[in-house]
Amino acid sequence: MKATWNGTVLAESDKTVTVEGNHYFPPDSIKQEYFKPSDTHTTCPWKGVASYYSVEVDGDRNADAAWYYPKPKEAAAEIAGHVAFWKGVTVST
Repeated sequence: MKATWNGTVLAESDKTVTVEGNHYFPPDSIKQEYFKPSDTHTTCPWKGVASYYSVEVDGDRNADAAWYYPKPKEAAAEIAGHVAFWKGVTVST
């Protein structure tokens, strides 16, 4: 799987975990230089508290376009630290 935005590959892995239709990329598969920490957090009843990254490519910013669960609840332990995308980021094979 590959995550792209503005023609740039943000993450690539053949070991994503699919949860609720979203591909969660392993932490070592994302290209850190495009990710900026965000102060945004949301809560999922069964996964726990999500943290967000904004994505920046060539001076363009996509706020809160990626999220991850640093310490998910036990039911979602397999996605700990994995990153998923939305807001115009394309995830494809």
